[in-house]
Amino acid sequence: MDGSSYRGSSSVDMYLPNYKLGKTLGIGSFGKVKIAEHALTRHKVAIKILNRRKIKNMEMEEKVRREIKILRLFMHPHIIRLYEVIETPTDIYVVMEYVKSGELFDYIVEKGRLQEDEARNFFQQIISGVEYCHRNMVVHRDLKPENLLLDSKWNVKIADFGLSNIMRDGHFLKTSCGSPNYAAPEVISGKLYAGPEVDVWSCGVILYALLCGTLPFDDENIPNLFKKIKGGIYTLPSHLSPGARDLIPRMLVVDPMKRMTIPEIRQHPWFQARLPRYLAVPPPDTMQQAKKIDEEILQEVIKMGFDRNQLIESLRNRMQNEATVAYYLLLDNRFRVSNGYLGAEFQETMECAFNGMHQNEPSSPAGGHRLPGFMDYQGMGLKSQFLVERKWALGLQVKFLCSLGVSNGRMLRANF
Repeated sequence: MDGSSYRGSSSVDMYLPNYKLGKTLGIGSFGKVKIAEHALTRHKVAIKILNRRKIKNMEMEEKVRREIKILRLFMHPHIIRLYEVIETPTDIYVVMEYVKSGELFDYIVEKGRLQEDEARNFFQQIISGVEYCHRNMVVHRDLKPENLLLDSKWNVKIADFGLSNIMRDGHFLKTSCGSPNYAAPEVISGKLYAGPEVDVWSCGVILYALLCGTLPFDDENIPNLFKKIKGGIYTLPSHLSPGARDLIPRMLVVDPMKRMTIPEIRQHPWFQARLPRYLAVPPPDTMQQAKKIDEEILQEVIKMGFDRNQLIESLRNRMQNEATVAYYLLLDNRFRVSNGYLGAEFQETMECAFNGMHQNEPSSPAGGHRLPGFMDYQGMGLKSQFLVERKWALGLQVKFLCSLGVSNGRMLRANF
């Protein structure tokens, strides 16, 4: 790939010697995202280049730090991966998983309402990722199709944790921003809430959008929109199956105390249908995962010239260095069932699913044939200090400060 447009600067070469930078994928208000190739493994990554001065001027330092803090600890097949963060006096380089197929939002816009099996597959992956966040005491608070990315195999990757917060017993969230259409009634009303239930509401709105191609709560007038959300006023189209017609209203319950929980969603018959085994079994304990090291990948990294003992020590302590970045890139890009998170029972299914497919080419979203979301993965969770406080914070006073200023720029409208 041609990186000449950006690699003319010797400072970039100096700070990113392990990457070959390519074209710009996008430009934001305080930086840009470029595709790059990791020199040792040859795998593609996306590098966010964030300008420190712009971040500070826009008072976005806390948001950026929060996302980095959370993502560098998370390791789940349906949450965007962060491989390393390189800080310089002028910029912050965030090396992330390259997600090829765009946003779930655009996928829904292109296809309209999805077939039930396809919608369920996306939904199962989303719930798995959200459950992982909650188990590690993180609530996302801004779940919407724009923040759900799709990789080349059309697997969901939850992104944008800038509004998330690590929840600890007795600690209250200070603000609650996000997109009004996906926000729970208690959030826009400024009432008490614990955290997980606001993500469940958003997941209910997302499931409705997947199955209907429109939003359950929508109005050009913000006060009217809030009135609909707080009243739980929406209609269920007649084309929905009985299972979906039962599940959605249980998630979109105005009273958060009566709203369905993630464990209850997991047990619902509609969710259970066609559930891949790797999503049916919760990931192992995070501390056990941290100890689990893949010997085959380990050997590949050692062949690159790294010391075995130092690499093992770095992996167990979740240290960021050249060797661990190479290890995780190789691990995440290997297409086979592991004995860890997925379980060996699906090896035959995986082999059948991948037979005849070009691994480097995405299947067409309009083609109808799509992998059912199987991925190779061995999860890893938060370091021990983030696992000490296990209770949810019981409620907080919220002011919906960002409902008008940081609202959803693009919305699914009723004319789909």
